[in-house]
Amino acid sequence: MLFNSHIFLVFLAVTLAGYLAASRLDFRLAKLWLVAASLFFYGWWELSYVFLLAGSIAVNYLAALFIRRARSRVLLTGGIAFNLGLLGYYKYAGFLTEAVNAAAGTGFPVPHIVLPLAISFFTFQQIAFLVDAARGEAENYRLIDYLLFVTFFPQLIAGPIVHHKEMLPQFTQHQRRLARNLSIGLTIFAIGLFKKVVLADEIAPYSDALFGAVEGGYVPTMREAWIGALAYTLQIYFDFSGYSDMAVGLARLFGIRLPVNFFSPYRAASIIDFWRRWHITLSRFLRDYLYIPLGGNRKGDMRRHTNLLITMLLGGLWHGAGWTFVIWGGLHGAYLVCNHLWRQWRGPAAGTSAYLPSWARLWAGRLITLFFVVVAWVFFRAASLDSAVTVLAAAFGQAERGVLAPIDMLDSSRPLSLIAAGFAICWFLPNTVQWMRRYHPVIDPSAVTRWDKGVLKVHWRASLGWALFTALIGFAALLHLSRVSPFLYFQF
Repeated sequence: MLFNSHIFLVFLAVTLAGYLAASRLDFRLAKLWLVAASLFFYGWWELSYVFLLAGSIAVNYLAALFIRRARSRVLLTGGIAFNLGLLGYYKYAGFLTEAVNAAAGTGFPVPHIVLPLAISFFTFQQIAFLVDAARGEAENYRLIDYLLFVTFFPQLIAGPIVHHKEMLPQFTQHQRRLARNLSIGLTIFAIGLFKKVVLADEIAPYSDALFGAVEGGYVPTMREAWIGALAYTLQIYFDFSGYSDMAVGLARLFGIRLPVNFFSPYRAASIIDFWRRWHITLSRFLRDYLYIPLGGNRKGDMRRHTNLLITMLLGGLWHGAGWTFVIWGGLHGAYLVCNHLWRQWRGPAAGTSAYLPSWARLWAGRLITLFFVVVAWVFFRAASLDSAVTVLAAAFGQAERGVLAPIDMLDSSRPLSLIAAGFAICWFLPNTVQWMRRYHPVIDPSAVTRWDKGVLKVHWRASLGWALFTALIGFAALLHLSRVSPFLYFQF
């Protein structure tokens, strides 16, 4: 069930009405209703995988109980192995079989396994819970609260990857201030829906046209390659930003605050800053449960850089079972290593020039960062390594053109106008967290107080004028719901 569908809006209305009615009787009943609704939401796609989700929850909850009592590393290792084994079978069995066949010349049959929705997300959440249980940092929560922590439908399918310390305490408290939560939640949801169905889906055909044609053997012009790559750069931005906003807004309808997961990453002036803004909760998980346990930056520069590369390679593989994702992660790992080396060499002035004014240094950093991000996105989007290489070769004028006719829709001025408008929105308009900052839309208070240079300082208020504006963008989004368009992160 997609957030951007009519059936979801019906589901949301019924779920919210049932939750509010049950809350008047017994808050435990309300939570049980919300768990049931979340399982129904998940099962709408494939009912059989509800049992997979329920089994994963049962094993992890019981494992956490025993781990807390025994503080056993053997039990923790077994719990983590269970989760990684489940993820490995469903997500990587086919990829690993193909890799073995290619490397060893074997002929093992490649399994074709349908990837369960959200398995990457709920697996990482529960691994973090087990690790913290072994550290004595996870309390003995009731089963109903743990069920809601894992299955809560606003964040179940594509994140954020929530942490038990920030979510489970909220599920134990009866949330009030109904009118405030509804107005804030619906506003944020409308913004996210608009980003997805109006902005992301409007520019998506241009990236699809390029990469689809290249996969079919077409060699693009330099103009086509850059238009398609920049179109995808904006598509994935507004798609993921829209989903993140919709998740925050939906959770707020039930009085729950989610952590910030997306904070204007194309305003980043370095790759380090980019990863503090893009998929923030994934970066946090990789840092706390992979990079730091590997040794982090505590064992010298060489070990630090090795740990960064390993972390980003595995982060790329988390996104998808394919060499394109591995290369994407490897590129970002190399970017981060270079960024850290540059800062060590230049000191406090790293990434800037003393001969440039501050605004020029800022924009130089942003554009250089964006350039390398776009190059990496080509691998992320391409269906194969050959396609990615073809697009990049064309982008840098190194591809040998064939005799096929140009792609008509990429030869017009419209995609250039959309790209210019898209980057103007990214750079100069406040993001949703900034726009709603008076009402603390997310958990992290530092995200609410951050304000980027050059951004229009506009704040949403509970007033008639802003209500009409919200209704306007909500109505515009509803007009576009006829198109079936899954979120890009659903595939991960």
